[in-house]
Amino acid sequence: MNGFAYLRPGTVQEAVEAYSAHPGARYLAGGTNLVDLLKLGVEHPTVLIDVGRLPLDTVEDLPDGSLRVGATVRNSDLAADPRVRDRYPALSQSLLAGASGQLRNAATTGGNLLQRTRCPYFQDLGKPCNKRAPGTGCGAREGVHRDHAVLGHSAGCIATNPSDMAVALAALDAQIELYGSEGTRRLAVTDFHRLPGEHPERDTWIRPGELITAVLLPATTAGAPSAYRKARDRASYAFALASVAVVLRVEDGIVDQVGVAFGGLAHRPWRARHTELALLGAPATPAAFEGAIALELAHAEPLRDNAYKVPLARNLALDVLGRLAPTPAGV
Repeated sequence: MNGFAYLRPGTVQEAVEAYSAHPGARYLAGGTNLVDLLKLGVEHPTVLIDVGRLPLDTVEDLPDGSLRVGATVRNSDLAADPRVRDRYPALSQSLLAGASGQLRNAATTGGNLLQRTRCPYFQDLGKPCNKRAPGTGCGAREGVHRDHAVLGHSAGCIATNPSDMAVALAALDAQIELYGSEGTRRLAVTDFHRLPGEHPERDTWIRPGELITAVLLPATTAGAPSAYRKARDRASYAFALASVAVVLRVEDGIVDQVGVAFGGLAHRPWRARHTELALLGAPATPAAFEGAIALELAHAEPLRDNAYKVPLARNLALDVLGRLAPTPAGV
C-alpha cells in the first residue's frame, strides 16, 4: 500500500476545505470499499479525510413527513430503524440483503452510494479496464462477463453497480443531499449515478470535493407497499445477479402509484420508466404486470454469457409485483 496522510476534520465545512486543499484526497467513512481498493492498488490517495465522526449519524423526521438519513448512519442501524421498516420496507430489506452483518455494522449510507463496481477486471491491475485506466480497453467484454450489464452498457464498459440500497432508494424516489464549495444541493438518486458512455471512469455526477451529507426519503412514498428481492449465487454475502425494488399502491384494482428499479443489470440502479408508464392507471393484474415488464426488458442487450439475466429480472419483478398487489375480493 502506498503512503498517505490522514486528517480528521471537525465539521463538514472543514472536510470540504481540506479536500480542496489537498489534490488526490479521498473521503473515508466506514472504509468497507475504499480500504479494499487501497490494498489492491486501485485507489492511491495522497490524503484520507476521515468524515466518519462528523455529526451526520442520525435519522430525523422532517415536518413534511419525509425522513432525513445522515450520511454516516450505519447500514445495520438504518435497516433496523422502526420508521424505515414501517414506512419504507424495501429499503430495510435491501440493506439486509447486502454484505454481511459485520460489514453492515461498519458501512455507511453515503459510502454505500459511492461504492465502486466489483468487476474483477477493475480490481486486477494486470487486466485492461477503462474504468480504472481509461483507454486500456474492457477486458470483460470478450472475457468473463456472466455477472455484467445487460442494460445501458457501452463499448467501453459493461460493469454493474453493486449497491442493493441504491436500487431501493431509486424506486422510492429518494434524493441525495450534497455539500461542496458552492454550498448545498440535492440530486435524485436516479440522477446520481452515470451510465458509462465514453467516460466509464466517472461513476457519479458528484462534483469534485462534494460530500454526501444525507439521503432524503420522501413523504410521497412513505407507507406505500414496497419490497426488494435479490437473486445471487449463494444465500449470503454475494452481489446481485439481478434484483428489483418495487413500490406499488393499488386503489380499487387500479395502479395508483408505482416505482420499479432493477439492480445487477446496469452501471447504475435502473429505474424502469417504461414499466411504470404502462402500469400507472392500469389494472393490477398479472397480464398487465407481465406486459409492462416486457416493455422495459425489451431494451436489454445481453452479451454472450449473461442473457439469463433478462428472464431472471423478469421473474423477480413479476414475483414482487404479484406479492404487493392486493388479492381481489372473493378470490
